[in-house]
Parts: sequence; C-alpha cells; structure tokens
Amino acid sequence: MLNIEELKFDEKGLIPAIVVDAKTKQVLTLAYMNRESLAISLEKELTCFWSRSRQELWLKGETSGNYQHIVSITADCDKDALVVMVEPDGPACHKGTVSCFNDEVFQSESRHAFSLDGLMKLIEGRKIEKKEGSYTTYLFEKGLDKILKKVGEECTEVIIAAKAEDKKETIYEIADLTYHVLVLMTEAGISIDDIMAELASRHVIDHKIKQEKMTS
Repeated sequence: MLNIEELKFDEKGLIPAIVVDAKTKQVLTLAYMNRESLAISLEKELTCFWSRSRQELWLKGETSGNYQHIVSITADCDKDALVVMVEPDGPACHKGTVSCFNDEVFQSESRHAFSLDGLMKLIEGRKIEKKEGSYTTYLFEKGLDKILKKVGEECTEVIIAAKAEDKKETIYEIADLTYHVLVLMTEAGISIDDIMAELASRHVIDHKIKQEKMTS
C-alpha cells in the first residue's frame, strides 16, 4: 500500500483527482486535493477536495447531499495523479448532470465504445418502442416462454462448445447467452445493478470464508 507521503503534489500543494463511478466506470469529474483534503477523504471515506476558486476545503455533498463514497484511490506511475473510485449518492456536476463531462468534442465513425449498460439500454428501448424487424422486439412480442426457450438453447450451445474445447466458439456462444439473459432480465424487471449487488454480497461472504480458513 502506497504511503501518501510518497505522492507528488505540485508547487501549489495540489494533486489532480479523477473521480470515477465504481459501478459504471463513467468518469464523473476532475478535481484537486491537497494533503489535508486527502487525509479527510481517507478518514471519512468521502471525497474531499480543495476548491481552487474559493481557496477552501470542499467536502463533496456537504450542501447538496450528493456525497461520493470512496471505494478505492489509486496513484499513477509517477505518483502525481489519482483515480478515485466512488459510489455516488447523486449527480457529480453542479449543473445537475451525472458527470461533468458531457460536451462531446469528437466521435470516431469507425470505433464505438461498448458496454453492457449500453446494450441493456438498447434492449430496454426495444421493449418500449417495438421497432419493426428487430429480433429483440420479436422476443418481447413472443413473451417469456420464448425468451426462456432461447436462454435454454444458448446454455446448451455453450456447454457443447466448451466441452469441445473450442475457445472461439465458446466465446461466441457465451456472447449469445449473455444477450438472451439480458433480454430475460429486461422482461423480468431485473437490472444489471441488481445482479452486481448480488455478486458483491457473495464476494464479501467468500472473502470472510477464506479468512476463516486461513486463521483456523
């Protein structure tokens, strides 16, 4: 674990802190910390910054209620910048948006960022808008039994590919299964956050069991 005394603050005693949503991995804001605000952040496990405009400490959420609960803080290789992973209680931006980074400067036509959250939103949109010719819309129109049948079929395809030790085919079939599971989740009103929360609770239990085995 890095000692904060090893961090390199600039000539004004500040270090940039890039704040990222621990769940969505979305960049929320860029702020600055000094030694005192970093110490407060570590003590409270809440982001505390140094306001360059007001020249004072700034505990994020103290007035708005939009606290940022710290999950982890990581320094870069030069030890002169921080990434702060948080679980936010509300918007990061003073304008009321989730992130301060909203004004697009450039978007490649050939390269597009992909995320499960983005895919889930697209699937949810197909359930609401019922786009003609969409396979996803077709599944929703056929209903739960059809969706469950497809999930079952894709499970079998994964097993067959994995048993054959065909890595490429296994990846392909797992992707198919993942898509159909997301459709099922949408149909059942289950979010990705619901699944992540369940997995996180199991991680804590597993961690405790490992600790008990090590100490016994």
